[in-house]
Amino acid sequence: MNKSEQILRENIRQLIRHVKQKKLNEEQEIRHSLKKLMRLELQQMLSEAEVPDVDPTPNKSTGINVLEQLLKKIVPVLQVDYKSLTTDEEQRQSFRAHIINAVINTLTPAKINNAAGDEEAAMDSLDEEIDIEIGDDDKFIDIRSDADKKAEEEDAAPDEREEFGSGVDGDQTGRNMAYESFKKIESSVIDSYELLSNPEDQELFYDYLIANLKLYFDKFESELAGQVEEPTNQAYDAAKEDEGGAELGGEDLGLGGDEEELEIEL
Repeated sequence: MNKSEQILRENIRQLIRHVKQKKLNEEQEIRHSLKKLMRLELQQMLSEAEVPDVDPTPNKSTGINVLEQLLKKIVPVLQVDYKSLTTDEEQRQSFRAHIINAVINTLTPAKINNAAGDEEAAMDSLDEEIDIEIGDDDKFIDIRSDADKKAEEEDAAPDEREEFGSGVDGDQTGRNMAYESFKKIESSVIDSYELLSNPEDQELFYDYLIANLKLYFDKFESELAGQVEEPTNQAYDAAKEDEGGAELGGEDLGLGGDEEELEIEL
């Protein structure tokens, strides 16, 4: 091997070492950057977990705060189902009326139960003191099979959708869609209302819920380039007359005044 070949081989070795070292340095730099990024992301996650995701200026009423969180859950559901009724306005009008009626029917017993809690406890205590005599009907022995019992119960059971629409006239398609839609939000409505024990919070929650449902249905209908009309209530009329008023979260919130539409992201 001559001298020139030795020099060439040495240069090649140095070049290989240089390339390997450069690659090693780049890999180390990438690993360092990834570790730094992961630490930053972890710190951000911990920071977000420590700071609750609430508005900087929550409303003065707990009832309105609870309602705002509820609307964020249920309005998108109602919007999708409402806007799927595109054959005619009667379907949407029926959907709207049945949803509002269902909310009223669902919360009314809760309002009565909260107001009559002490009276109900007293009645339960009184029932325990009453002696019940066993009559001839209590001695009856039922010899029907389980299949016969189940068949008779199914025959006697009312159609849940018809029961849901009891007392409200309207298109049956709209009623059926409202029935399915309300099943998705019913538990959320009840759970939110039952969080409140203060009578003023309960009243605000109830009034503002009905008013905001109507206002959001108005908004959905206007987006479909139509208008739905049905019997109204005082809270809804007050909100419609004062649509340009102060926001609920502002300093001008009047706990006994006009209801406003709660702004939520859909």
